[in-house]
Parts: sequence; structure tokens; C-alpha cells
Amino acid sequence: MTVLEVDLSFLFVIAVILIWFTIAYQFILTVFGYINCVRSFRERREVDQRTFDYPSCSVLIPAHNEEKVIGATIESMLQLDYPKDKLQIIVINDGSSDRTKEIIRRYASLDARVQLFDIPKGEGGKGKSRTLNLGIKQAKGEVVAVYDADNTPEKDSLRYLVAQLLMHEELGAVIGKFRTVNKDATLLTRFINIETLSFQLMLQAGRWQMHGISTLPGTNLVMWNHIIQKLGGWDEEALTEDSELSIRIYEEGYKIKFIPYAMTYEQEPQQWGVWIKQRMRWVRGNNYVIKKFWKEIPHFKNKRLAFDLLYTLSLYYIFFVAVVFSDLLFIISLFHVVAISLPGPYTFVWVTSLILFIFEIFLSISYDDEDTLKNLVIIVLMYFSYCQLWIYVVIKSAYQDYIKKGKHIWDKTVRFDTVTAPQKK
Repeated sequence: MTVLEVDLSFLFVIAVILIWFTIAYQFILTVFGYINCVRSFRERREVDQRTFDYPSCSVLIPAHNEEKVIGATIESMLQLDYPKDKLQIIVINDGSSDRTKEIIRRYASLDARVQLFDIPKGEGGKGKSRTLNLGIKQAKGEVVAVYDADNTPEKDSLRYLVAQLLMHEELGAVIGKFRTVNKDATLLTRFINIETLSFQLMLQAGRWQMHGISTLPGTNLVMWNHIIQKLGGWDEEALTEDSELSIRIYEEGYKIKFIPYAMTYEQEPQQWGVWIKQRMRWVRGNNYVIKKFWKEIPHFKNKRLAFDLLYTLSLYYIFFVAVVFSDLLFIISLFHVVAISLPGPYTFVWVTSLILFIFEIFLSISYDDEDTLKNLVIIVLMYFSYCQLWIYVVIKSAYQDYIKKGKHIWDKTVRFDTVTAPQKK
């Protein structure tokens, strides 16, 4: 093959800097995240030793065609060790066409804490934000919790979340950790398990420890009801209602805290087509949040908060650029198809970057005892497969939003047969 005599020195210097900045910053977050998780052991003991006058709490569970999982979710809610007389479980049947409504009604007839809120067929299935806005009108609790319909939280999860609200008046919301209940189902769910564990340690625990910042996920979270009412509820145009609401909570001067010991288990996609649709919804939802707030965030008084939010919102595109240039660096190093006038150890740079990537991911999952030889091999495989698919997801999402101007439609994640969550040790 003829070598292309192209001087790309400047471009590749910039690429190398970007790749190394991303890896270095993520590594710093990994270290801070690990410190946060270790310190959480002491914090958890302190919570266990204190006595709290827990406020009333309304749990919102949106459910659209969730017959495979909703029974197990309600069962887990009924096992929560939160004061029974202060717990309201509102399961919102969002126009389901399967047996979801029937299952919810059966539980409601057996336990007064469970309440069915029914959105009729033809009026449901229009997005999680709308479902939550309708459901919260029934909420009587001082605190509102949100769980997805496939979640099975550990019995002390809700109590730990609410305790933090009581202990720190600066908090508007508290979020917990989620684990992949079907992690052993397919190679894809093994990838997702590693991804979600590393994401939460870096971008939730790490950011909280380093900056005092974290952002709402879609589940296993609590917020003061009066704050949600003041903010006008969830944005019904947002596909990622959690990210959008996070920024408005910060705008009001409140903080969002992550605690790793409030645990829930949830299903993840087992098929690549389902995964692509879910991730595209995330990226397009993120695009909407960027468009809505990009002018406001730089003017936040808290510049550290502004930087963190801008970085986090741009992360899909930062990761996209880093992976693309890493691939180009790999091709140049391996096949020498492009001649670069600036001499440099490009192969060494690429290999070192890959090793650091693998190391920080492996370190981040070690807290959860997932640092096995099998997972080490999976992490290496992830780079050459799973990470590469994000290129397609980001490009197609950007095309849908910025070129095609496609309409935002909520695409429900397909559920699979219920898997029992592991028992707490």
C-alpha cells in the first residue's frame, strides 16, 4: 500500500492531548470515587447508629407494559424497612396493554400502601416525564422517591437515601447505586455491568468526592416534594428527564448527593438492538439538555459546577472524538498508512493509553469485587467492540437531532424474564 504523504502532525498532537486528558481526568475521578466508596463505610455506620424521625415518603413507579417485572418490584417495595405508616407506593399504569394493571390492582387489594394510578389506554405511553407528572399529583409524602418498574432495591436503600436529606439541609436530592441483575445473561449484559459500575464510581462517586456534584439517574433517588413542586415537575419534552431536572435543582441552589450503599438492582438490555435504541434515547436526550441550557450554564456563579456540568453534558462527544482518534492512531501505528513529519512513539502512546483505560476500568469495578481475570478479558474486548459501537450511536443520534430534526419519541426498553437479585451479605 502506498503511504500517503500527508502532514498531519498538528492534528495528531491535538488528538493525543485530547485522549490523554480524557483518560487522565477519568483516572483522577476513579481515584476520588474509590476514596468516596471507602469512606462511605464509616458514613453508613454513623447513619445506622442514629435515630431519625423519618418523613412521609411517596414512591413513584411508572409502568408501561411491565407484566414481566412489576410484581417483583412491588414485592421489593413492600419489604423496605421504612416506617409502614409513612410509606405510599404509587404504581402508575401508563396505558399498558398487557397484564400490568391487573397485577398492580392485585397488590393494591392486599396492602394499603400500594396504590394503583391508572392512565387509560390511548392516553399512556407518552414518556416517563409525563407519567411522573401525573403520578406526583397523587403523592402525599414530604419526600418523593422514584424507581423504575424493573427495580428491586435492597430493603434499607430508601431509608439510607432519606436519612441523607435529613442530615444535610443543602441537599435537594439524594441518589443511590444500581447494579445489573441480569449481568450473566449475555456478553452484552457483562459489558453493561462493567460500564455501569465504572460510570457510577467515576462520574457519581468521583465527582461527588472531588467537586460535591452528582446528577440524577432515572431510578433509586429521593427528592423533597416541595422542591419538585417549585420546579414545576419533570420536563415532558426531555428524553433524559433526570439530567434535565438535575440542572434545575442546581439552579435553585441545592445539591445532589450520591451514596453507594443505597443499592437497587435492575435489568439491562440483553439484545444489541434494544441497547442501541436505549443509548440513542440517552444521547438524544442529552442533546436536548445541551440545547436548553448551554447558554445558562457558563453564567453559573459556581464556576466549578459550570465546568463539571459542561464536561458531563459533552462527555458523549468527548468520548466519541477520543475513540475515533484512538482508532486512527492505532491504524497509523499498525499499518503506517499515513506519514507524519513529526516523529513520535505513536505505537507506544496508543498502547499506553489502552493500558491506562483498562487499568482504570478494572480499578473501578474492584470495589464491587468484580476484578476477576474473566472481567479483565472482557474489558479488553469492550474497547474493540462495545466502545466502537458508541461511534455509531453518537453519529446516528446527532444526525437525527441536528440534520433530520427528528421528533423525540419515548422508546420503552424491552424487559426480559425476572431475575432474582442477590441477597445482601
